[in-house]
Amino acid sequence: MKKLFLLLLIIFSISNFSYSQQQIDGSWAGKIEIMGMSLEVAVRFTTGTDSISGIMDIPMQGAKDITLSNVSYNHPNLHFEMPGGLRTAVFDGNFAGDTVKGTMKQSGMEGTFFLSRGELKSENENPHVELLPYNQEEVTFTNGENTFAGTLTTPLIKGKHPAVIMITGSGAQNRDEEIFGFKIFRLIADNFTRNGIAVLRYDDRGIGGSKGKSVNESTTQEFAEDVVQAVKYLQTREDINSDQIGLCGHSEGGIIAPLAATMNNDIAFIVLIAGTSVKGMDIIREQTIMIMKANNASQEDIDMQLNLYDKLYNAIKTDTGWDELKEEIRKAILKDMKGETDSAKAKNEEMSAQIAEMQIQGMRAPWFKFFADYDPYPALTKVKCPVLALFGEFDLQVLPAQNKEPMEEALGKSGTKDYKIIVIPTANHLFQSATTGSPEEYGSLPKEFVPGFLDSMTGWILERVTIVK
Repeated sequence: MKKLFLLLLIIFSISNFSYSQQQIDGSWAGKIEIMGMSLEVAVRFTTGTDSISGIMDIPMQGAKDITLSNVSYNHPNLHFEMPGGLRTAVFDGNFAGDTVKGTMKQSGMEGTFFLSRGELKSENENPHVELLPYNQEEVTFTNGENTFAGTLTTPLIKGKHPAVIMITGSGAQNRDEEIFGFKIFRLIADNFTRNGIAVLRYDDRGIGGSKGKSVNESTTQEFAEDVVQAVKYLQTREDINSDQIGLCGHSEGGIIAPLAATMNNDIAFIVLIAGTSVKGMDIIREQTIMIMKANNASQEDIDMQLNLYDKLYNAIKTDTGWDELKEEIRKAILKDMKGETDSAKAKNEEMSAQIAEMQIQGMRAPWFKFFADYDPYPALTKVKCPVLALFGEFDLQVLPAQNKEPMEEALGKSGTKDYKIIVIPTANHLFQSATTGSPEEYGSLPKEFVPGFLDSMTGWILERVTIVK
């Protein structure tokens, strides 16, 4: 069955490979299938004097020119890896006629892939992208040694416009917060700006055009400081109303926004999209239970996962027990691996140890340790500006049942009386119209928002700002 080892295994990076009866040079296109998700990929191989190099694109994740490692080809067998820290992916395949088919293993999970020679045919972007009815400008701002690159969209009419700063969720995200090809922030920004609201969206630290300390080596507190600098940047612009700059955060961005508001009293309003109101470790535990149940996991597997979480949280709090936790994770991963021959079993032993070590490194990283123990409730009680909080009815990552009531309680204690909480029917964590809400659905659902989602945000903001006419 599919296990979710400590939720560090959500796949936001992968790899692929190639074919040819005698050589693999050239372009290949295909798909990776894992955990019910499908990712289109493009791979290019080049044979050198004594080695083979490879480059891969994953358009649905906005990933381009990813360098592959350990590429080896001995017809009909092909092997390559895509280094990814916690999520290194290993591919092994065989030629079958004009295609390559095989398995991909990543962090204890196993999927399949296939490739055929040729170029990947990309889907057409939204037709409005080429002829936008607003200005679009590439901008930069800094926070210490970190430099952020982003896109600022502003209405065509001259004047000082109200503005929104978009704040991405956990993990390394680009300015569009693109997940499985769904450009969440681009669509939100388009809707806001068409209605007279300027929008700044930017790449996370170390991603895309942004430079600086990596996301994993930073903390939620530091991300909030980045947002404060984004606010200060917008306040320097002649086309922005410095008194009407708000924040819109999704998932972890919904944790960052209230925290940033406690650091800067100039923030005019906040929109929280699937923001949390309880400790990070409580979020992880609850989402694990619900996602594993949605994937038909046994109670035994769920209990095993929760037991690991208990030990993880204790290790984070005391900085002890890491070696014991690593061994338990290794055993759990090994249990889920397949291998009948002695060589396969030996390879699984080696791989499970490597994966467990990478997982421990991730759990000991500054971001995860901060997130696991951080409670957003106190920051919510200190917010003084208007707040709109949106939850998805079918969201299995930030459950309304867990977060709505404490969110309402915290805002009731805050310095604002202007707050509203809405649960959007049938919406998942990405606010697509969902069937189960499981992350496995994300890539297969239409890349569009559930009806009413955009209007609920835009209408609420327009009631609280002055639009230039």
